[in-house]
Amino acid sequence: MFRHLLVPIDGSELSERAIEGSIQLAEQLGASITGFVAEPFAPLPTPGAAPALLRQEAVDHDAITEAHAHEILARFEARARARGVPFVGRHTQAPRVDHAIIAEAEAQGCDMIVMVTHGRGAFGEFLFGSQSKAVLSGSKLPLLVLH
Repeated sequence: MFRHLLVPIDGSELSERAIEGSIQLAEQLGASITGFVAEPFAPLPTPGAAPALLRQEAVDHDAITEAHAHEILARFEARARARGVPFVGRHTQAPRVDHAIIAEAEAQGCDMIVMVTHGRGAFGEFLFGSQSKAVLSGSKLPLLVLH
């Protein structure tokens, strides 16, 4: 059965559904969880900006994203461990979040990915895209999508 779940989260309100749903599932299956945060790289610099300013913006972005990841993964870990679910938290920056999720699931030996979706509908997906749909189409692992 499923013994190791990868659960990508971003700290949004929807992430709470992924956290709670994955903990419940892991309890039922006797599975462990790898919580995962994938953040995009810093945005492209403003043309004509000073090199020192560009370096500082990149450093600031890295520090902010790392602190954000640690904060939300620590909350996830506390909730999982309080219910006896083994947990490890991981984070990265990547140009494509869907590719980072798939690569992390494979690298950690996960056998299922648990995600939430905004459920925006066809027009919303056209405007904003769908990470869940991109992971589904790119991964060989089962994907449980919570709404």
